[in-house]
Amino acid sequence: MLSTTHNSFIDDLLFYQKLSVIKKFSNKELLLFHFFYDSTKIFPRNVIIIKDIVFFFLDNGMYFEAKSKLPYLRKKFRSRRIVFVREESVLINLVFGFFPDPYIHRIRIERNLNTGQILIIVGFLSFEERGIAIGCNGDYIKAINTIFESYVKFADYQGFQVKIKCEVVSL
Repeated sequence: MLSTTHNSFIDDLLFYQKLSVIKKFSNKELLLFHFFYDSTKIFPRNVIIIKDIVFFFLDNGMYFEAKSKLPYLRKKFRSRRIVFVREESVLINLVFGFFPDPYIHRIRIERNLNTGQILIIVGFLSFEERGIAIGCNGDYIKAINTIFESYVKFADYQGFQVKIKCEVVSL
């Protein structure tokens, strides 16, 4: 059963959940960690590879400095998509961090009362922005959901499941 009734207090509690992104470094991620530092002189906080997308999680203070090096890194990794994400400890901030380019018009929550899964629906104003957000064949949104399934740990709740979905908002 999907609950779409909105209780702003409950939604706020969900949006402001404390979390951490688990650091699990394989050899590939360690190599990319060192390559990133050698190229930018900035230490990433985490590196996660999902298929052909490499997520570099960065400290907020270093995000914009690192972003100036993004074109150089993208030239070096033509076969992989490079994404910089601000490392955040609050759910809503991390969601915004995964979508730095398209304009997010609205974020809302739906809860599945049977499974306990939380569906965070990110609303965009156009199909073009939604397309940027989900990526080719939905690869980017699938990667984000894989990160939430396998790498995000919530501080207060065990078994807390979050899934991200993108939609076009009708005004």
